[in-house]
Parts: sequence; structure tokens; C-alpha cells
Amino acid sequence: MVSRFLSLLLLLMPLSAAQAFSSLSSSVDKNPAMLGEAITLTVSADGRFAADAIDFRVLEQDFRVMLPSVSQSTQVINGVTQHNTSWSVSLFASSTGVYRIPAFELNGVRSEPIELTIIESSQAQNRRDLFLEAKLVGYPSAYVQQMLYYDVVIYFSGDLQRGNLTEPALEGAEIQRLGPDTEGTALIDGVRYRTITRRYLLIPQRSGDFVIAPPLFTGEMIERNPERFNYFSRSKTVMAEAEPVQLEVKPQPENFPGRWLIAGLVTLTEEWQPDSQQLKAGEPVTRIITLSAVDVAANQLPDLDQQLPASLRAYQEQPQSRGAERSGRQVAQKVFTSALIASNEGELVLPEVRLPWWNSQTNRLEYAVLPARALQVTGNAQPTMSLPTLSSPELLPVTAANSPWQWNYLSTVLLAAWLLSTVALCWLWLERRMLRANQHTGNRADNGNTVAVDAGKQAFKQACNNNSPKKAEQTLLRLAAGAYPPACRSLGELAAKVSDPELKAEIRKLEQALYSPQTESWQGEALYHAWLKRKASHTAQRAVQLQPLYPD
Repeated sequence: MVSRFLSLLLLLMPLSAAQAFSSLSSSVDKNPAMLGEAITLTVSADGRFAADAIDFRVLEQDFRVMLPSVSQSTQVINGVTQHNTSWSVSLFASSTGVYRIPAFELNGVRSEPIELTIIESSQAQNRRDLFLEAKLVGYPSAYVQQMLYYDVVIYFSGDLQRGNLTEPALEGAEIQRLGPDTEGTALIDGVRYRTITRRYLLIPQRSGDFVIAPPLFTGEMIERNPERFNYFSRSKTVMAEAEPVQLEVKPQPENFPGRWLIAGLVTLTEEWQPDSQQLKAGEPVTRIITLSAVDVAANQLPDLDQQLPASLRAYQEQPQSRGAERSGRQVAQKVFTSALIASNEGELVLPEVRLPWWNSQTNRLEYAVLPARALQVTGNAQPTMSLPTLSSPELLPVTAANSPWQWNYLSTVLLAAWLLSTVALCWLWLERRMLRANQHTGNRADNGNTVAVDAGKQAFKQACNNNSPKKAEQTLLRLAAGAYPPACRSLGELAAKVSDPELKAEIRKLEQALYSPQTESWQGEALYHAWLKRKASHTAQRAVQLQPLYPD
């Protein structure tokens, strides 16, 4: 009877499994779909499965596959439990055409393949809820190291909840976001779109033909039913990508003089402190030259060759560079500050400062010029003061015996020497008394801490005798706080302070016993004796160092 029941149970188990999982379906949210919009592929199975049970990598040959999401649900109806697992993944077609989404298989159950048609976006412009546009502002071609502005505009007609925009990519180029995003509106083919514009700086570092890989936008929008009002509207995943942009980068012109600099505008200005056409020899004045450029990064600005005359000494500070965004364009400045000192009087001419640069607007060579400046120098940097020659009256000869001034002078010198020696002896006597007082105070303080030190030493000794590395670490760090101030927080920090090689080696062994994965037994006797040896040596050195300056 029991054997028959078991046989019947075994026969029913495959039937139950088949009833638990009997269907696998796949579908897309739109067909046909426009090029540049997201396609949501949903695969559903009436059973419980792992998140990675479906492999979507087979779609990567024809689509850009985003990260899939998995949801599971359970329902109990009339005592019957039903499970469901659903996978949703966003696909992005690379070109127009007819694509075949293959069948997926789970435990021998297969879904039906899907024929998906991708059409040009212009064929259904009025149906788009979101699309992207990318363009280079004003430059179909550029020179190497020229700053370009790359704008990405997001057009959307629905309620955009959230989104993420990837960065554009250009081989061999510096890419940087410029300024905050700007919002606006645009009317396209009779449809009012809201817009979000993001600007990037592109600085190509190599010449040649390139393709700017466009950014990809993914987000969520509110999906509303236009036929009836639905307060609790659900959101849908949206995805769009702009068209790639071709870029030709030309090399630097061969006849360009100096360091290569390409910009929309370059100017040179100067400021003097104090502002005067006259200088005084030997007195410094400050000259501030400001190099300003548009469509240039701060690190692209070169140094200036001022070519000052030899009669002018110059003390130059480190140039200061800075950059900022102004009305959607990058502006950079480099400030050169110098202290100038003229050494000779007369007329001094500062030569003009010329900086070559390539105008990206007119496509030709230009120069930023700071005109020459003539200065008048007055005075002399090192005046030689000639004292007037005075006619001295004839003086009568004075003998030493008849000179009371000579006696008073010698007496004053002897008195001053006696006073200085007396003050020096008093100072030495007071210094010696203060030294002895400090020694007595130190001894009293040491006696006050003897009990605490002895207790810590005894705890350290007991931890070493018991071969307990954790207790030895705690007691050793407490002892070392007085010997190697400030207090160490780890054995590694203490080992770095210790100069005795034996004690350092034992501390490293203790550290290895605490934190090494190998569980070798640690012996603490060597560490304790190394500490005592160090302490005795340290005490002897301190006694030698504190010998009185004037022993009795």
C-alpha cells in the first residue's frame, strides 16, 4: 500500500512542476519604434526564477542593452498559489531596419520570437515624447588645441521625472562641462517642447578626422492616458541618443611664431602701483600685466617675455592663472606681477610686449601688443654723501699729567668692568639655584607618579609572562605614553618612535602575533627584557645629560 502511494506521488511531482511553470512570454512596448527612442522588452514566466535566469546579452549585437530590472509577485486564489517573475529591459537600436528578438528558454519552455521594425524619427516626429540633439557651435572644423563648444539639447513634451545624461566622448581630447544647465522652450513641427541645454568644452589634442560619440539620456516620464483622467499615473522608462558629430582637426600652421595659442580674443593690459611716469632710483614700483583670452583654458596661456633693460632690476612673482564662464564662453586670465627697481637716473624705456596668437574667428595670425613705455628716473640708487671739509682751529698741546679728562675716562672704564663682573656672578648664582630647584621639583613629580608607573610595569610584566599578546599591547602602549610622548595609538606608531633595534624587533613580533593570519604562539619574555634594557639605557643617558653645569 505504501509503495503504491509513493509511486503515485513520484508520478504526480513532474505534473506539479509543469503546472507551476507552463508559459514564458515576451513582448515590446512599441512596434514599430523610432530610431533614437527606448524600447522596453518584457519577459514574463509563471513561476519563481533567479534574476539572472534570462541572458539578455544575445541582444547586444543589434541593440544597446540597459541594465534589466526583475520583479516577482505571488497570488493565492481559492487556495491555489500562483507565482510570476517578470524581467524588463530597455533596448536602444543602433540603426533603422527590421530586427529579430530571439526566443528565450527556461526549463524547456520557450517564448515566441519578435519581429521589431525601427523607422526614422522624421517619419513620426509628432509622436516623440523625448529626443536629443547635439551640435558643435560655429565650428565645422578646428585646429589642434582649439577650444570648441559642444551643446546637447534635450527636447521633451511630457512630464520628465528624473534622468541621467552620459558624457560625450572624443578620442585624444579634453572634455569638460561648462556652466549650469539652461532651460527653455522650442516649437518643432507644431509641437511645443521644453528643452534642457548642457554645454561642454572640447579641446582636441591631435589632428585628423574624428567622430564625437554622442551622449545617451535615460530617465522616467509620467505616462498619461489622454482618453480619461488618471490621477495615479504611472511612469515609463525613456531613452534617447543624439546623432554623432563629425569633426576635422587641422594641425598647427607651420609659420606660427612662438608657442601655439588659438583663441577668439587676446588682450594685454598693465597697471602700475603707484601710477606714475616717474621713478625714484632705488625705490621699488609694482608692475602688473594681465593677459586675457576668450575661448581658452587657463592652463593654455603662455608666459610673457618682457625683455627688461639691464639697468632695471626685476623681482617677479609666480604668475596666477584663473578661468571662468562668461555668457556661455570660457574666459581665462594670467596675471604677471613684478617689483621693479631702477638703479640709475635718467630716461628708461621699457620695450613693447608682443604675444602672437591665432584668431579662430578670422582664421589668421594676430598679435596682442603692450606698447613701449618711457619712464623718467630721478635720484641715485647708491648716493655717495660727501661731508664738508671743516677748518679745525689750532689746539694747544695737552700733557697727560695736566689732563683731568684722561683720568676720568680710565676710571669710568674700570668701574664699568667691575659692575659687569658683579652682575655676571650674580646671574650665574641665580641660574644654579633655579636649576637645583627644578631638579627637586622633577624628583617630587617623579615620586608622585611612582605608584602608577610601578602598577603599569607590573601589569606589563604579568601580560608578558602569561604570553597574552592583547594584554601586552594594551599595557605596553600605556607604559610608552610616558617614555615616548605623545601617546601612541598603535604598535606600528610606537615601533617608528623606538630607536633601540632589539625593542623595535620585539614590538614587530607582537604586532604580527596580533594581526597575522598565522597562529604561532607568542612568547612575551623577550619583549619584557627588551623594554627593561631600553629603560636602563634611557635612564643612564638621562643621568649623563642632566649633569650639573657647575659641579661642587
